Amino acid sequence: MQPCFAVESASGLGKGTEVMKKDIHPEYRDVIFMDTSTGTRFLIKSTIASKESDKWEDGNEYPLVKVEISSASHPFYTGKMKFVDSAGRVEKFQKKWGKAKEAAE
Repeated sequence: MQPCFAVESASGLGKGTEVMKKDIHPEYRDVIFMDTSTGTRFLIKSTIASKESDKWEDGNEYPLVKVEISSASHPFYTGKMKFVDSAGRVEKFQKKWGKAKEAAE
């Protein structure tokens, strides 16, 4: 396996300067991450791919990635306990164990 960088000293960049190989790295760009539980949006750099896009406060359009939990909604960062049922897990649990309880009676 080859490293993703090459050390070039003859190029005039200086001894031991790391130069990344071209055309093997994903595009690193600004992306809007939106917390779907709070509506909070963050503009940060990422390589994640997205089919959706949205306008940011500066008027430019950026790729949009929706997330269920972020620092704006996670109890560790907010200090508040908030129940987030994103996949119907509670109903699934109650169905499974509710039937088991009825069968036991």
